[in-house]
Amino acid sequence: MSIAVSALPVPGIAPERFKRIFRNHPAGVVVVTVDSGRGPAGFTATSLTSLSLAPPLISFGIGVTASSWPHVERAGSAVVNFLGAEQEDVARRFATSGIDRFAAPTRWRRLPSGQPVLDGVSGWLHVGFEQVVPAGDHRIVVARVEDAWLDEGRGPLLFHDGAYHSLNAR
Repeated sequence: MSIAVSALPVPGIAPERFKRIFRNHPAGVVVVTVDSGRGPAGFTATSLTSLSLAPPLISFGIGVTASSWPHVERAGSAVVNFLGAEQEDVARRFATSGIDRFAAPTRWRRLPSGQPVLDGVSGWLHVGFEQVVPAGDHRIVVARVEDAWLDEGRGPLLFHDGAYHSLNAR
């Protein structure tokens, strides 16, 4: 005798509603770049969060189906590149699958540590990974800030309601 077991509903709200709510929440735009020994890789993210001042910790999320995930998983460190208001093209390039994101017109260089950093950004953080936490279809990377640079005269690139926006510099 077999007993039919119905699938339990997944708790929470529908994905469409979840997306709508977060489309209404503005977020800063960064590009996370890594090199795990197989060449540079990177992706656009809006999930950057500051976690702790002492020690200086940040976190960001990445989908396990993202083309950059295997590189991030192996890397151990990264550079978080804060995009300036005029860098929508960079955000779009690093959000596009199936292209060489580091080919021209992307301008980049390597830090003394070997990690790729984008030229022309408004700031960057060089981070070492402390922990990778499974979170649904994503992974949350917790990282310690090891070095930083900031151009305080530039406004940030923001993402809100499915479009890029900017704030004027101070």
